[in-house]
Amino acid sequence: MKTTEKAFNAVKFMRQQRDKLSEKLSQMTKKEIVDYFNERKTQTTIKPCA
Repeated sequence: MKTTEKAFNAVKFMRQQRDKLSEKLSQMTKKEIVDYFNERKTQTTIKPCA
């Protein structure tokens, strides 16, 4: 099986984002985490397709 080099590695990107978020959340209290996600929910403009 021949493999090709991809320009964008989705798995690598997802792991980097997850690690960055985990590090940020590990330093917060439960209340701060809830507030963080409530704030992010209002800032995010991308909606899932129906």
